[in-house]
Amino acid sequence: MVMGMTEVSKHIIDQFGAIAYHRVSGAQPGVVFLCGHGSDMNGSKATHLQAWAERRGQSFLRFDYSGHGQSDGDFLKTNISDWTRDTIDMIDAHTDGPQILVGSSLGGWIMLNAALARPARVAALVGIAAAPDFTEDLIWTPLDDAAKADFKSSGQIAMENPYAGSPVNYPYHLIEDGRQHLRLRAPLPINVPVRLLHGMQDAEVPWQTASRLAEQLQSEDVAVMFDKTATHRFSEPRQLAQLERVLDELVTLIAKTSPAI
Repeated sequence: MVMGMTEVSKHIIDQFGAIAYHRVSGAQPGVVFLCGHGSDMNGSKATHLQAWAERRGQSFLRFDYSGHGQSDGDFLKTNISDWTRDTIDMIDAHTDGPQILVGSSLGGWIMLNAALARPARVAALVGIAAAPDFTEDLIWTPLDDAAKADFKSSGQIAMENPYAGSPVNYPYHLIEDGRQHLRLRAPLPINVPVRLLHGMQDAEVPWQTASRLAEQLQSEDVAVMFDKTATHRFSEPRQLAQLERVLDELVTLIAKTSPAI
């Protein structure tokens, strides 16, 4: 059943309980928003895109991963595999037809996993400061040997985050699990249109990550768009307007080429 914007629905999953979500009915292709690590479906980009979808009459889904926002689960006990499973489960249960996945930060990693798992359902990808492999490249690799040993023995590490008021704790199992999903080390058999938006003032995920990802994607329809002044949030009015233009283009393209519409 499709629920309105003002009411949070719950999707039951076995391990952690229930996933909280908002779904809006509308035309295909649908749009699914995937939030960042520690964020939730009520962030500015997610709610802005829902308003965009409602104006267009486009189907739209946003939800909180396990351990995030209004969903059940312990944040420090969940990982990339869990959040990927959540996403695939939500696509299977609460969308129809071709979907455009919009992934912010961590969501840009999860969207790749979902596209690989559901190639017949995913029609396009939009990454916003996409952060594939961040557990390995941005958390583990910069540590010296002593810090790595302490991280492994203690089971977690606290790291400063420019967008949080206090250090963020990362469990060691997140590093181990992330190694099962690394996407920047080999070609990715993803052959749908991909748009990668990244701010060059991003203090959390280097903008070069977008170029690395573009190189690995097998799709020939890949565009990388840098904003010289944007930060990791990529949520200023000008940046949100750019995101709308990208989605307008992809919706039109998919509507013309997909036999399911």
